[in-house]
Amino acid sequence: MRLRSLATLFLVAPLLAACGATPITPADIDTITELRTAFQEAIASGDVAGMLAVYTDNAVEMPPNMPIRNGKSAIEAAAGQGAQPTSFSLTAVETDGVGDLAYDRGTYAASVMLEGMEQPITDSGKYLVLLSKQADGSWLISAVIWNSDMPLPEPPM
Repeated sequence: MRLRSLATLFLVAPLLAACGATPITPADIDTITELRTAFQEAIASGDVAGMLAVYTDNAVEMPPNMPIRNGKSAIEAAAGQGAQPTSFSLTAVETDGVGDLAYDRGTYAASVMLEGMEQPITDSGKYLVLLSKQADGSWLISAVIWNSDMPLPEPPM
């Protein structure tokens, strides 16, 4: 039996059960795992089209220290802006959901080369992805937020 978070088990599950919502299946979790892998590989290789393929048309990105990106076109416009990934990895901590909604949360590690720099910038932090099940049974990202575990740089004196 798959373990669920305490919040889902004790708070959300009884409410959703009363509404008739059912937990996502192990097959759904497998599909979301495959999507995460495709997303990770697309970002690591700088494949913007591959990254966008796993988003809904009205997806939302909430990056750290930046405005919200609403929709695929805004996400595409921001993708890559002078940054070339040298590595990117995701480690899932928990994947769960009910009905046609799911979440995937975990950690990331990234390294990018910025134009004009000699050494890549590295970062690590946490993410939360919300997914929605499509009519064909596939899952797509509808919202994603991430933030760094790295301290902010010291201001110049």
